[in-house]
Amino acid sequence: HTIMWVMSDRGIPRSYRMMQGFDVHTFRFVNAEGEASFVKFHWNPKQGTHSHVWDEAVKISGADPDYHRRDLWEAIEAGEYPEWELGVQIFDEEQAAKFSFDVLDATKIVPEELVPVKPIGRMVLDRNPDNFFAETEQVAFCTAHVVPGIDFTNDPLLAGRIHSYVDTQISRLGGPNFHEIPINAPLAPVHNNQRDGMHRQAVHRGRVAYEPNSLAGGCPFQAGTAGFMPFPEPVSEVELRGKPEKFAEHYNQAALFYESQTEFEQRHIIDAFAFELSKVTVPGIRKRTVAMLRNVSEPLAKAVADKLGMEELPDPLPKANEAPMAPELERSEYLSLTARPGEVGIRTRKVAVMVAPGVDGASVDKIADALIAEGAVVRLVGPRIGLMPSAAGGRIDVDASFSNNPSPLFDAVVVPSGESAIEALCKDGQALEFVRDQFRHGKAMMAIAEGRRLLEEAGIPIDGKDKGLVIADGASGDGTQAFIKALEQHRHPERETDPPVV
Repeated sequence: HTIMWVMSDRGIPRSYRMMQGFDVHTFRFVNAEGEASFVKFHWNPKQGTHSHVWDEAVKISGADPDYHRRDLWEAIEAGEYPEWELGVQIFDEEQAAKFSFDVLDATKIVPEELVPVKPIGRMVLDRNPDNFFAETEQVAFCTAHVVPGIDFTNDPLLAGRIHSYVDTQISRLGGPNFHEIPINAPLAPVHNNQRDGMHRQAVHRGRVAYEPNSLAGGCPFQAGTAGFMPFPEPVSEVELRGKPEKFAEHYNQAALFYESQTEFEQRHIIDAFAFELSKVTVPGIRKRTVAMLRNVSEPLAKAVADKLGMEELPDPLPKANEAPMAPELERSEYLSLTARPGEVGIRTRKVAVMVAPGVDGASVDKIADALIAEGAVVRLVGPRIGLMPSAAGGRIDVDASFSNNPSPLFDAVVVPSGESAIEALCKDGQALEFVRDQFRHGKAMMAIAEGRRLLEEAGIPIDGKDKGLVIADGASGDGTQAFIKALEQHRHPERETDPPVV
């Protein structure tokens, strides 16, 4: 199941701002009466869930290795604060016992059709760090840090992390007092019996660090029922080092995830498996992986095997649990990235407006103003940066070049009019590759008047069937709304062919 997520488009997100967050583990909510329920936490981005495609992600890695942090930083600096909705899935032990999967297995999810996610809050990132090392590198997140009302479960991986995170931070941050580093320090005052150790910041006065005592008036003393009280879970029978039988079921949720993807998302999973396995030099390992995939989806295994040149499929890999409970669902609409398009339209989407000497300045201004009004980020991209003459005799300031800001760094492209500009771009190999990449990667594209010649020169088919490709008749900017609508779709995967046409 985890492998399916990694091989899917979720493994190459468009932005940190467009990723969901999950707690992986199941925790407990405990109310004032000591009654407990299981809970899973979810962070859902207001910007929607979106991804890159593989070729695009590879090129971004070379063009800007700091792409994701830069994207997050620039959005916050521009006042386009990333926001996530916090939701919870709450269910009791009786419900959990009826599920076909074990809720304490960190490789499993609780489908939202079984337990809906209830929104309870939000998180907004409204400020960048003042000092990256002090405020980011020294952060110490820890699964052991819970507040009254939240408690642990018997999730075996969670038990290991509760120990290992503290152990790791002791060495990473120089000692046991990492909680006194300013970024980790609690806002409320803390009174306990802990003293000394490496890098201790607090200066405790007095003669005692224990209770009960008479020398310090009995302080510090336990908080009593107001403090953290662990859930009194009843334990019966013999405790064994092992896992419940449901942990041994590895394929039902993998199949659920794959079958819940759209056609193009399934195609990307197939391509990802084929690509990664093509780099495996031992044929037996490739066969064993395909044998495993046969337990997930026969069409998936067959498609991957075909791309690896296998003449026949290997037998399915034997299952650890040959008679698992029947899964509750075969598909879940929430598992596809397309289920969450977002609530912000084209805000923060980066649009390249391609320019060269002689470009129609009025055409550039009109489309740029319309996009900026919708919250998009517009960059003028040309053969070089700096001032450049327009067709009307004025000057435009080009702030990006084809080499320092190549196509994969943008969500869409506009080719404005201007006879001499288009003639120059048609002779520029970088410009031709720029629009080819935009087409290959399914981006929204717009060409105004003679700007379509650049697309034709690049070999891009203009047949009127591509909803992501807008051809405007004149320099008036007609087609802007159609282009904005195409950009709202994020990507147009219907262009994808095997082999690619461009």
